[in-house]
Amino acid sequence: MRPRNFAVFSAAVLAGVIVGSALGPRPASAVARELIELQRDVTSLLQGQKDLATQVTQDHTVMKTLVEQSGDNVGKLNATMSSLQKSVQDVQANSGARLDTMSTQVQGLSDNLEEIKSRLGKLNQQLVDLQNTVQSLDAKISTGGSSAPSAGGAPNPTAGASQPAGGSSGPSGAAPSADTLYSNGLRDIQGGKYDLARQEFQDYLKHYGETDLASNAQFYLGEISFKQKQYDQAVAEYDKLLTTYPKSFKIASARFRKGMALIELGQKNAGVKELREVIKRYPNTDEDRLARAKLKELGVAVTAAPR
Repeated sequence: MRPRNFAVFSAAVLAGVIVGSALGPRPASAVARELIELQRDVTSLLQGQKDLATQVTQDHTVMKTLVEQSGDNVGKLNATMSSLQKSVQDVQANSGARLDTMSTQVQGLSDNLEEIKSRLGKLNQQLVDLQNTVQSLDAKISTGGSSAPSAGGAPNPTAGASQPAGGSSGPSGAAPSADTLYSNGLRDIQGGKYDLARQEFQDYLKHYGETDLASNAQFYLGEISFKQKQYDQAVAEYDKLLTTYPKSFKIASARFRKGMALIELGQKNAGVKELREVIKRYPNTDEDRLARAKLKELGVAVTAAPR
């Protein structure tokens, strides 16, 4: 009850006691004692009401403080979540560039290894040819036959002649050597001179299309188009490698890069299909790991759901 109600109630009780005393034959001392007790009870009730109001006010203040603290905590949590979301977005934005950089680095290392293997093969062939030439000369010297001067006293211009080192001569004309074209193409693509590198790799394929590094040159034609954002042309160049050089060690890289080019063209389903083929056909390779990372970035499952 409110204090006002207590006052009204107390007045009513007091009036009732007074009326009862007037009507009854009770002694005055008894009535006075009851009045004092009644006043004491009313005072106690009023004090209890006051204490209760004070407690309610304190509880309200505490509750208000707790609500304010909770609001501050929610605000801090929202700020933290916003910062975390921004960090995730930044990572997603940079992941594509990082994947492209990693892919280029891996391809460069693979090409360097393949070039070293090719050159070692050529050096080995040159050594074999040199040994054969020395053995032929030794045989001629020991027999004293065909290496002797001709009847006219002049030395035979064809005696002891050998084929150029490497087993076969290069193409006729003024075309640079295979090593020169390939090395220049690698240097120019790494230096960002894409048009010049394209011409050098095209010349390489024109004159040395049957060599071990021909598939590499074809792959780099696709890479040049990709870096110039000519994604349609890049897909065509990668497809040419896949069909013309099916045994090339660049097959996995070409299929992965083709998938990336298709995604850049907005053909997401076709690109995802290529990346899944990479994972299926070339497990535990660098291309496998890159394809899985790209699918995760796209929010796509590694394997297609059964129909």
